[in-house]
Amino acid sequence: MSTQRYSVTPQPIEVLLAWVKSGEIAIPEIQRPFVWEPTKVRNLLDSLYAGYPVGYLIAWRNPTVKLKDGTLSAGKRILIDGQQRVTALMAGLLGREVLTKDYETIRIRIAFHPQEEKFEVSNPAISKDAAWIPDVAVVFAADADLIELIEDYTTKNPSADRRHIGKVLQKLKMIVNNHLGIIELAEDLDIETVTEIFIRVNSAGTALSQADFAMSKIAANESYGGNMLRKAIDYFCHLAIAPEFYSKIKNGDPAFAASEFFPKLSWLKDVNDDLYDPSYTDMLRVAFTSEFKRGKLQDLVALLSGRNFETKQYEAAIAESSFARLKTGILNFMNKTHYDRLVMTLRSAGFIDSRIIGGQNAVNFAYIVYLLGREEKVPAADLESLLRRWYVMSILTGRYAGNPETSFDQDVRQIGANGLLKHTEVVIAA
Repeated sequence: MSTQRYSVTPQPIEVLLAWVKSGEIAIPEIQRPFVWEPTKVRNLLDSLYAGYPVGYLIAWRNPTVKLKDGTLSAGKRILIDGQQRVTALMAGLLGREVLTKDYETIRIRIAFHPQEEKFEVSNPAISKDAAWIPDVAVVFAADADLIELIEDYTTKNPSADRRHIGKVLQKLKMIVNNHLGIIELAEDLDIETVTEIFIRVNSAGTALSQADFAMSKIAANESYGGNMLRKAIDYFCHLAIAPEFYSKIKNGDPAFAASEFFPKLSWLKDVNDDLYDPSYTDMLRVAFTSEFKRGKLQDLVALLSGRNFETKQYEAAIAESSFARLKTGILNFMNKTHYDRLVMTLRSAGFIDSRIIGGQNAVNFAYIVYLLGREEKVPAADLESLLRRWYVMSILTGRYAGNPETSFDQDVRQIGANGLLKHTEVVIAA
């Protein structure tokens, strides 16, 4: 019996790009915009032109889910490694715009010199030089005519050998027939196994966290608004650190600016307090734990996939309700009153500088305690007093210093069983 938990299939780049365009493969961006320098895009095209291997992609297929009418829907593949390479191919060959780490949308143009057979990042001097094709995307356009391109080039460069130029442009156009290996992981693998495979295969050694996988699931979902929810999480974290980024969102992402999330995070543009600048992991932890009363992010990934923990099946109805609940949790996190109350309470306990905040997870659970207290309608003064005591206790005892997920899970389940006040009083007293 085979123990292999994956399949490896070589696919022509042309097919791969068609899959991305059609949504067969989802590129979730795992919160990371395109970070490659243009020279790296040039090097990738150069390697393809030379016939060199350019590595593997790792895709993890979403589980097949049961729809409300009882039929089954096959999950799409989510690209969890190789996003930068695929984005570089889309940018260089198809002329697609990319989102930079500064959240600016730009076009990366790679130029090609047919006589010297070399690639370069396009610049104004190259654009004026007739010996260069300033943007190779014209060669790969759907309506590109190779004979016309050869004709046009040799008219501008009379001394160029027409036959040679023809061969070179033909070779360039053929790079989309080169193969990329796709490692497809079995849909029934758990996150720990997928993480282990990712770390072992990924030579860069960048470990993916549970939050990264959750963000992948969120970003790759369009049916229940996951792609917009991912942006809300991403933009909130960015704005908390750089309030001046507000105008870039407003002008650069009109679709998001028109969404229900934008007004909910606009207040951050006037905030310069850095006492609690959450990462997307912090936001997911707080929103998930307070809303679902669970502490392990792998459960969030399973729920967003539609997992029914009792039947072990995957159902579209569970995925839909999980996205709706997560959205509620995220909106609660973003709420200005909630956020201000948390920060004000920490300050009133003497934590007036981010340098004396003892670990982000202690703040995260303090926020969860606050949100659960609101839900249980604990009077404001009592809740703030409890919050101060709980936060100081958790720092002094290092309650969330080791394995925060296990501690979060145990605490939130005890709160669910015994009520917030009873559980916190027992722990503080002990």
